[in-house]
Amino acid sequence: MNSGAFLCVLSLACVAVMAADQPAAQPGQSAQHFEKQVPVAFDYLLFLPEGYDAAAEKRWPLILFLHGAGERGSDLAKVKVHGPPKIVEKKKDFPFIVVSPQCPAGEWWDPFKLTALLDGVTAAYRVDPARVYLTGLSMGGFGTWELAMRMPHRFAAIAPICGGGNPTMAAFRLRDMPVWVFHGDADPVVNVKLSDDMVAALKKAGNEVKYTRYEGVGHDSWTKSYDNDELYAWFLAHARKDADKGGK
Repeated sequence: MNSGAFLCVLSLACVAVMAADQPAAQPGQSAQHFEKQVPVAFDYLLFLPEGYDAAAEKRWPLILFLHGAGERGSDLAKVKVHGPPKIVEKKKDFPFIVVSPQCPAGEWWDPFKLTALLDGVTAAYRVDPARVYLTGLSMGGFGTWELAMRMPHRFAAIAPICGGGNPTMAAFRLRDMPVWVFHGDADPVVNVKLSDDMVAALKKAGNEVKYTRYEGVGHDSWTKSYDNDELYAWFLAHARKDADKGGK
């Protein structure tokens, strides 16, 4: 199975005043309730490695890959041009389940929608919840930082490539997260200073972050990064001790 479509709902609840289906408003403060089902839809590529067996006890590590701005749209073939979804087209024994969603045209990676997708996939397939990894390039590098900062308990390690984020939040939320950052120092699209600042903040917080800062490399710092077998060995060297072993 190489591709699929994902649909789920997020339940959002907050205190608010509804314009309809509520008693007539009265002067003064009163408690109200608002709840709405919000649909979340993704087309995504799903890679299941050789030896995967839904009926077996074995659980597999998972990589969630976030592509860049140029691969947005409705053509899933675009998602295969870079990174893990490109690699697994030829490497059928790649030792991870790989989930590669496609961001719709004109949109940005939404951490809450991505979390819904991750929930659905981990419930449906034999995923080891202690070995879920996150990586992405350019727009996906930004998305990697953002999703990890919002949901640090979901990932065993992350590898953002030519992205950036909020250094203050990273220092607070990712101080214990294994992180390997990649960026070209001649990147004309995403200034390398964005990665420099994230790395500096993590180091100040005590994180032993790895940083590969390619000399003379432009925006494409991802090809050599994803072609590096050490990245995948590094992923597998990390597992969350507090992961819930439940699920399918």
